[in-house]
Amino acid sequence: MSWTEILGGIIGGLVLVYASFLLMLFLYARRHPGVVGLRDALRFVPDLMVLLKRILTDRTAGRAPRFLVAGLLLYLLCPIDLVPDFIPVVGYADDVLVVAWVLRLVVRSAGPAPLRTHWPGTEAGLRAIESLAGIPDRPPGTPGAAEESP
Repeated sequence: MSWTEILGGIIGGLVLVYASFLLMLFLYARRHPGVVGLRDALRFVPDLMVLLKRILTDRTAGRAPRFLVAGLLLYLLCPIDLVPDFIPVVGYADDVLVVAWVLRLVVRSAGPAPLRTHWPGTEAGLRAIESLAGIPDRPPGTPGAAEESP
């Protein structure tokens, strides 16, 4: 196998993971109209990658969250998955589930502060990440909560 085939496989896999996240956001937006817009959806995966990088390099987050994020990144880069990626839809759903599971573990070990501190995206994207990580909705007026619009 040549390096161009490997690189093509990695890029194709990342595009399919991105499409899986967009599908999840689309389904979330259908259940919660007005929460996630198209712009938020398109920025979601790049913002998620920045979040993971920031948690990985944040020494104040503790060792456990950093090891969890490092393991997640290795899993996402590894060509061997729980469910092979060539199986349509289901092949990439396991990646989404592993990301959600690791985010939940990070929140359990470090609390929600690292997610809120390091999230580079919009408030709607943060709410989607918090939902994915199992963080309950914050009431309006609390720090980090979305502002109510009149």
